[in-house]
Amino acid sequence: MGSSGQQVSWKLADHPTLPKGKTLALIVLDGWGEYKPDEYNCIHVAQTPTMDSLKQGAPEKWRLIRAHGKAVGLPTEDDMGNSEVGHNALGAGRIFAQGAKLVDIALASGKIYEGEGFKYISECFEKGTLHLIGLLSDGGVHSRLDQLQLLLKGASERGAKRIRVHILTDGRDVLDGSSVGFVETLESDLAKLRENGVDARIASGGGRMYVTMDRYENDWDVVKRGWDAQVRGEAPHKFANAVEAVKKLRENANDQYLPPFVIVDENEKAVGPIEDGDAVVTFNFRADRMVMLAKALEHQDFDKFDRIKVPKIRYAGMLQYDGELKLPGHYLVSPPEIDRTSGEYLVHNGVRTFACSETVKFGHVTFFWNGNRSGYFNPEMEEYAEIPSDVGITFNVQPKMKALEIGEKARDAILSRKFDQVRVNIPNGDMVGHTGDIQATVVACKAADEAVKMIIDAIEQVGGIYVVTADHGNAEDMVKRNKSGQPLYDKSGAYCNRRSRIGSRR
Repeated sequence: MGSSGQQVSWKLADHPTLPKGKTLALIVLDGWGEYKPDEYNCIHVAQTPTMDSLKQGAPEKWRLIRAHGKAVGLPTEDDMGNSEVGHNALGAGRIFAQGAKLVDIALASGKIYEGEGFKYISECFEKGTLHLIGLLSDGGVHSRLDQLQLLLKGASERGAKRIRVHILTDGRDVLDGSSVGFVETLESDLAKLRENGVDARIASGGGRMYVTMDRYENDWDVVKRGWDAQVRGEAPHKFANAVEAVKKLRENANDQYLPPFVIVDENEKAVGPIEDGDAVVTFNFRADRMVMLAKALEHQDFDKFDRIKVPKIRYAGMLQYDGELKLPGHYLVSPPEIDRTSGEYLVHNGVRTFACSETVKFGHVTFFWNGNRSGYFNPEMEEYAEIPSDVGITFNVQPKMKALEIGEKARDAILSRKFDQVRVNIPNGDMVGHTGDIQATVVACKAADEAVKMIIDAIEQVGGIYVVTADHGNAEDMVKRNKSGQPLYDKSGAYCNRRSRIGSRR
């Protein structure tokens, strides 16, 4: 039986050219794409002799692959790829409709309002408040503004009388500084709801990398800052409206790292803490950066931080974020059913596998690779190694990250001859690229290249086979460009970085 309950034949055919019995190393360079070789292409600028030799030495084996849009199950060709869908596609070897597309379909058809998840939360509409928590963005990686707008409209038409939105600003999947425009748009939408008798307001906010959206239990303080603002109505910054909040806080931080804030009334009282009898929806469709908040909202025995206040609520996710943990227990849209992944086939055919990355991408090379499934298919056939990521810093401060440690772990696994397949994710190009720091990203690409060499040297020592690929791009283009592809510069003559300055952690 497959993970979906289907009767499956797990028999694998022999490869027409590759010999059996050889150790295979599968190396995913996260955020490593192709673009024209100019000074803003950090991969081109960096010293990457290993990757250069692979490309130049065997050009017939070098392929460009599409990692965005419909090629990876996203709704349109305008939807950029991301690490989640990239690893889903790599691990499954097939294309599945991703969360964003499933939510689009459910909203367009109205079926989202007919499901058990919406019915569950709607029972609070008469006396309670509907709280919507998520990323305010049209980036399409974790959420989309148009989906939030439709959800607001649909909920208000179906009885929600009091709505509070807890926003998380982006600046990572969209341009830094775009948060102000998104907040203004949302405020306009909420004003229209108020004209129709719905008490709808923004209640709290903060930057996604500093408030709420941590992943893989890397830094619970991030989630706690969100909990304090969203649930308790407590934050170090208080404002009369969200536009003022974002504009003021951006003076010292970029969108990703805005500190938590709450909106207060004329008496300095928070307008939207979560109370007993309320309903909560986390409207991100992507799982990894919502799981930790979902645990805090749903687990009675939660002990990662002192929640202080634990209201009795009805909670649903946009999707179920972890099928293995059944988290959350209620959701508005059924998640993609990704079955018959490569990992399942390998363990059924006696192939011993080893997977490794550091914390920030460990879930990608395991959970997402395995079709959004936690844990092992067969612990006797698989071994996973997680190297702790640096905590409390932006990755441009330590751009080498744990690349060499990942390389060492993979090398040791290969040389042990215990495993038939060794797969790794080397995160540097993506994680450092997201900071917008070009010099640091150049260093990051060099470190990633060194890790690749370490793994290839080990594979060649045991007579194995290696495949180097990527889940999507990032580090290859670090500048804003006009329609003709030329870099944009500000009035001072400095280039306009795609992500602007690094945010303060204050």
